[in-house]
Amino acid sequence: FQEAGLPDGVINMVTCDGPVAGNVVFKHREFAGLHFTGSTGVFRHLWKTIGENLEMYRSYPRIVGETGGKDFVVAHPSANVSAVVTGLIRGAFEFQGQKCSAASRAYMPASLWPAIKAEMQAELATLRMGSPEDFGNFINAVIDRRAFDKIKGYIEYAKAASDAEVIAGGGCDDSVGYFVEPTVIETSNPHFKSMVEEIFGPVLTVYVYDDSTENAFENVLNLVDSTSEYALTGAVFSQDRYALDVASKKLENAAGNFYLNDKPTGAVVGQQPFGGARGSGTNDKAGSYLNLLRWVSPRTIKEALVSPTDYRYPFLG
Repeated sequence: FQEAGLPDGVINMVTCDGPVAGNVVFKHREFAGLHFTGSTGVFRHLWKTIGENLEMYRSYPRIVGETGGKDFVVAHPSANVSAVVTGLIRGAFEFQGQKCSAASRAYMPASLWPAIKAEMQAELATLRMGSPEDFGNFINAVIDRRAFDKIKGYIEYAKAASDAEVIAGGGCDDSVGYFVEPTVIETSNPHFKSMVEEIFGPVLTVYVYDDSTENAFENVLNLVDSTSEYALTGAVFSQDRYALDVASKKLENAAGNFYLNDKPTGAVVGQQPFGGARGSGTNDKAGSYLNLLRWVSPRTIKEALVSPTDYRYPFLG
């Protein structure tokens, strides 16, 4: 920005704990806007704080948020098995699933599930785990103790549940760093805890739907749309163009970034502006002119070149 000519001090980076900054920013008369990326709970708290302080501000603040996600992958019976497996592994386990866009719930057709399951388990067995200093490691440690304990708690919950089974991974080791194995949970309950709540870790939960019944695909799309409070990213795999069209329409409000035959992560800067609605934020699409327009204030100027000199309009006569 400086190289482009922006004066010093227009943009500043201030590092501190969120509450410390908040106590200053949200109580300041000149506070004008918030562009937030973080958890849904924190964003809602900030919005509430801003609302409570509204009378002290010089103008109404602009508020944009990109928050949590419970991102889905849906496979149609026509889907390519290897493409689905690759999308699930990359989507769920890159960056240890510590991405708001990470795939964390999957809906697989019963007709394809045996093949998908077998190939995914075989591929997961080849993933190397270790330090990010070795680029050959696909899985690194999760960020800290708090994350490790939270993720481990979900895995232990699944292991103890009667309507779920850990079919891959499940190991946790904090002896040197905080390492969690890429974990896949299969559940018979489409509203199982790990199908609904954001985990932010390398845990993927799979629900297998019966695709032999009439309208099975449409029904599972309705399930996807209604299960989670979030609407960040999602993906549908199918080699049937009609099925992709149906999914695009039915899931119109289920994901701000929607992917066809690809993982629901890794939006390309400049091509896929990012945003999600519902519990995932305000969907203002950071990286797009749609976002830029949120921060400008229009001003209209009218100049009369010939000013009226009589208040009487013609109809008054």
